[in-house]
Amino acid sequence: MILRTRLAAKEILIAPGVYDGLTAALATDAGFEALYLSGAAVAYTRLGRPDIGLSTATEMAETMALIADRTDLPVIMDADTGFGNALNARRTMVTYERAGAGALQVEDQTYPKRCGHLSDKSLISCDEMVGKIAAMADARRHDTLIIARTDAIAVEGFAAATDRAGAYIEAGADVLFIEAPRDRDELAKIPETFRGKVPLLANMVEGGATPISSATALEEMGFDIVIFPGGIVRALARTAQYYYQSLHATGSNTSFKDRMHDFDGLNAAIGTPELLAIGKRYDGKS
Repeated sequence: MILRTRLAAKEILIAPGVYDGLTAALATDAGFEALYLSGAAVAYTRLGRPDIGLSTATEMAETMALIADRTDLPVIMDADTGFGNALNARRTMVTYERAGAGALQVEDQTYPKRCGHLSDKSLISCDEMVGKIAAMADARRHDTLIIARTDAIAVEGFAAATDRAGAYIEAGADVLFIEAPRDRDELAKIPETFRGKVPLLANMVEGGATPISSATALEEMGFDIVIFPGGIVRALARTAQYYYQSLHATGSNTSFKDRMHDFDGLNAAIGTPELLAIGKRYDGKS
């Protein structure tokens, strides 16, 4: 599926967060049309650390390449700040395209950045961000979308965020993402201001600054994409806590077995029988 073509459809695109080949495969099997590779999720899972700019472009590209081996769905990839200035952002575009990304999300925070729903963020100038977007647009070799994110609401206020967003569209952004609106009124004002100019993305973070809304409600407001970047990590982390506590307390998985796959169940979920059948074609015995 070509992501740009899909965004021309009326129905909102739901992109769940993934962070490795397993979650990408499971999300694909669940029927989604696109995926979202979250920098926060990579920091949480690969590093066991918060989303404060610790994960690197190389770690992200490695993760993207493994996901691309596991699914044909387009992946929206978190490029953070582009990992530096306009030249760094340009290189990030080339590297992430090569790894298989269908869209890059770049934001106007200073580097290193932090999660958009944490406090004490700081921003680069609007002019510098415009330069990054233009550099990325010039560097791309495929129809890779540029998603421009502004974190200005928490730093400069909502009006400043919309001013920056307009400049980013003029610079060549294909999709607009105004991060962390603080209430439903601010959330609704985004499509009221920018509907019809470029597709609009909403970010749903459980416990974050923005009220949680359903995909249907966001579509009715005028949004075109909704991402759930860290939901899978929060779900798995809580399950893992319970699992390890249970195993430590009981010395067995018996009491937890109804909440986990057994050996055959996991192999079915990851496609082991199908892959082994493919292997038989080439073993010289068939």
